[in-house]
Amino acid sequence: MAQSENNQASTISSGALELINENLGRDILIVVSADQLNIFGQTFRPIFVGKLIQADEGHITLWPVQIKMSNAPNFEFPTPLMFPVEAVTAITSFDRDIKFPIS
Repeated sequence: MAQSENNQASTISSGALELINENLGRDILIVVSADQLNIFGQTFRPIFVGKLIQADEGHITLWPVQIKMSNAPNFEFPTPLMFPVEAVTAITSFDRDIKFPIS
């Protein structure tokens, strides 16, 4: 049974990686599987917008990347951010200049 679970997990990751590779070099919006995150003492929802610059097995990298926080909706993180593929719950092409409420 463990063998079957491992095969299923690697198939899901391969399919997700293929979808992600289609968006390489484009601005995307991703949501990760967390109710909320905390950085610099600010709590925020796990919504990120940025250019997908790298997609390897197991992770993706966005740079530059905006963290969508309610008190600073266009905060640009100072370094590239890497996300584990299995933590990404939603991904879509997205224009980083679009403003939307985070409340």
